[in-house]
Amino acid sequence: MDEKRIGAARRAGRPPRRRRGRRTVMRRRARLVLPLVATLVLSLGTCGAAPPAWTTAAAGGPATVSVVLDGNSLTLQQMFAVLDAPSVSVHLAPQARERMRQNRREALDALRSGQRVYGWNQALGPLKDRALTPDEQLRFQRNILLSNAAGVGPTFPPEVARLALVVRANQMARARMGVRPQLAERMLDLVNAGVTPEMPQIGSLGIGDLQPMAEAGLVALGEAAPARFRGEVAPASRLLLLAGLAPSFTLEQGEALPLLSGSPVVTASFAYAVERTERLADLSEGGLALFMDATRAEMGALDARTHDERRIPGEIDVAARLRALVAGSGWMTDAGRRRLGETHDRVQDAVSVRAAPHILGALRETLDDERRVLEREANSSTSNPLVFPRPGGGDEFVMGGNYDADLLAHEIDRLNGNIADMGVLFEQLSARLMSPAWSYGLPANLAGGRVGLNSGMVQVQTVATALVPEMQVRAYPPSVLSRPAKAGQEDHNTMAMASARDLHENLDRMDTVLAVQMLMSAQGIDLIRARMHGLPLGSGTSVIRQEIRRHIPPLGDDRWMSPDLNEMIRLVKGQALLDTVHGAEPAALRQAA
Repeated sequence: MDEKRIGAARRAGRPPRRRRGRRTVMRRRARLVLPLVATLVLSLGTCGAAPPAWTTAAAGGPATVSVVLDGNSLTLQQMFAVLDAPSVSVHLAPQARERMRQNRREALDALRSGQRVYGWNQALGPLKDRALTPDEQLRFQRNILLSNAAGVGPTFPPEVARLALVVRANQMARARMGVRPQLAERMLDLVNAGVTPEMPQIGSLGIGDLQPMAEAGLVALGEAAPARFRGEVAPASRLLLLAGLAPSFTLEQGEALPLLSGSPVVTASFAYAVERTERLADLSEGGLALFMDATRAEMGALDARTHDERRIPGEIDVAARLRALVAGSGWMTDAGRRRLGETHDRVQDAVSVRAAPHILGALRETLDDERRVLEREANSSTSNPLVFPRPGGGDEFVMGGNYDADLLAHEIDRLNGNIADMGVLFEQLSARLMSPAWSYGLPANLAGGRVGLNSGMVQVQTVATALVPEMQVRAYPPSVLSRPAKAGQEDHNTMAMASARDLHENLDRMDTVLAVQMLMSAQGIDLIRARMHGLPLGSGTSVIRQEIRRHIPPLGDDRWMSPDLNEMIRLVKGQALLDTVHGAEPAALRQAA
C-alpha cells in the first residue's frame, strides 16, 4: 500500500484497505456456491489477466477453473485458484502453441548444424561428454525419466502436483525449451482429466525437480508409475484409460530434460505455502485482538501516528485492522483496567503486545515480495539448455543454469523465518495469559473452577511451548547447506526442496500454536466477563469469541482438554473462523486495493 492511498483512507475516516482480502474470501467461499455452480474464468492474455469473474454454469456440476496459458501472464491468484478448485480446464493459447512449433523447428535446425547439446545428443551430469547416436537419442528420453525417478518419502498433495504441471506447461509455453506443444498439452490433459502423479518429496537438491518431475513424466508416458484419479492411487498405465486419456505418449528428441530441468514443484509447493500463510496471517490478527481485550491492553500500541512514522506499509495495514477489530472496546480503557484492580497507569504493555503489529507487518511485507518472486518464476524459462536466435543468423542452444532455484530457496527460508518468529510471538502471548501478574489479574492457569483444585489450561499452553523449539530448528535455512553431488559436476545445490518441506512442517505447527493462543484468549475473556459487566468488548473481538463458543464451551472445572484443543485446531484450519475474522472488519478492509 502506498503512502498516498494510506493518507486518503485516513482522511476519509476509515482504515486502509486489506490487500487481497476480498479475493481470499471469494476464493474460499467459491466451494459453497451450490446449487448455483460457478465457473471461474481466468483468461491469460498477453496484456495481463483480468480480475476473476464468477458466471453461473449448469446446476449439478463442479466448480471449474478455466485458465489459458501464454507463458507470460500466470498470476499467483490464478495459481491459488488451480490449487483450490475441485476441477480445472487449462489450455495453451493458440499463439503460444505456434511459438512452440517454431522453436521446435529452430532446435532441430541447430542440431542439424552439428551443435553438441546437453541432454539432446549428449549424455547428462558427469557423463555429459559422451555423445549419443541418433537411435540412442530417442531411447535416451525414456531412460532419463527411469533413472531420475528415484524419490522417496511422502508424496505431495494432489493440488500441488496439479499446479506443478500447470506451471511447467506455462514455462514451456514461452517457447525457449525446444519442445513440441504436444508435450505441454499432454501434461494439461492429465490436469484436465483429474489425473495427478504421485510425486515423492525427498530427492531433489533444488537445481531441478528431477525426482518428482521424472515420476510425473512416467505418468504422462503411461508407465506403471503411481498416479491418483478420483481418490484411487494406481499405476498410470491403468488409470489413464479410466480417465479417458490416450494410454501412452512418446517423447521425441530432447524432450525429457525440459520436463525435469527447473523447479515447478518447488514453485507449486511455495505457492501453496504462501496461500496457507496468508490465511494464518489473517487469523492471527483475530487472535491478537482477543488477547488485547482479555488483558485490557493499552491502545497506544496501535496508534496510527507511531506506525505511520515507521513507514512500513504492512505494519501500517496490520495496525489499522487491529484498531478496527478492537474498536469500541470498553475493556481496553482505564475504566476497564480498574475493574481488575489496576489503580495506576500501566504506562505500556510488554514487547509482545507493542511490537505485534511490527512482527505481523514484517510477515505481510514478506508475503508481498513472495508474490512477485512466484509470478516471475512461473513465467520464466527455467530449463537448461534453451534455444535462441544466433547473432548473425540461424539458431543455437545455450547451456546455462536457468534451472537453479537459489532465489526460491532463500525466499522460502525467509518466509519460514517469519513463521517461526510468529510462533514465538503467539506462544508468548498464550504464556502471558497463564500468570495473574503477566495477564494483569486473570485467574492463575486460566482455571475456571477453584484454583489449585483445578489446574486450568496449563497443559494446553505447554503444547505451544513444545512446538516452538521445533519451529526454530526447522527455520534454520537449508539454502546455506549446499552439498556437492555427481562427481563434482553439480557442486552447488540450493536445497530448495528441503526448504519447502521445512516451511510446510512449520505451518502445520503454527496452526496449533495459534489455536492454543485463541482458545486461551477466549477463556481469559470469559473468566472476567462478569466483572466487566457494562463494558463492551471490541466489536471484532466479540464476534470472534462468539464463533469459538459456538463450538467450544468455556472451561469451568477441569475436563479432558484434548477434544477442546483438537476442535480449536480444526477451527483454525477450517473456513468459518476465517470468515468471521474477515466479517468482523469494515467492508473497506475486505476490498481489494
